[in-house]
Amino acid sequence: MENIRIERAAENQVPLILYFIRQLAEYEKLLHEVMADEARIRQSLFGPKPCAEVLIAHLGKEPAGFAIFFQTYSTFLGRPGIYLEDLFVEPKFRGHGVGKALLVHLAKLTRERGGARLEWSVLNWNEPSIQFYRGLGAEPLDEWTKYRVSGASLEKLAETL
Repeated sequence: MENIRIERAAENQVPLILYFIRQLAEYEKLLHEVMADEARIRQSLFGPKPCAEVLIAHLGKEPAGFAIFFQTYSTFLGRPGIYLEDLFVEPKFRGHGVGKALLVHLAKLTRERGGARLEWSVLNWNEPSIQFYRGLGAEPLDEWTKYRVSGASLEKLAETL
């Protein structure tokens, strides 16, 4: 992993971040759901109240992948954690330790910030990623089901008295 460099993304890397988002969405067969554009990315990640952080991994001099994450909180533990929203490594850089380096960096960051957990989700069909994560010691939380309210359902709920 000596040729891998990980750095916090800078605002001038918004086009690269959006590129990685689109590449991830294409891999996950969800490109049709990407609504993000450079203006939204710039505002939400580098505006006055950033809602997430981004790491860019380089292999040699080339950008090889990214991770987007944000802080969580465990009421049971009374401690913060980190939720990894997205991790993507360019196909040509897979197998070179880039994904592992990003997760190691996030684990160290979680620990440095006093966190108790580093968590993420993976699509059920994504067997290569599932095996990769299990190899790092990650365990699935099969007893939990993720729920989401979005779009019209979110609007309806927000208007409920």
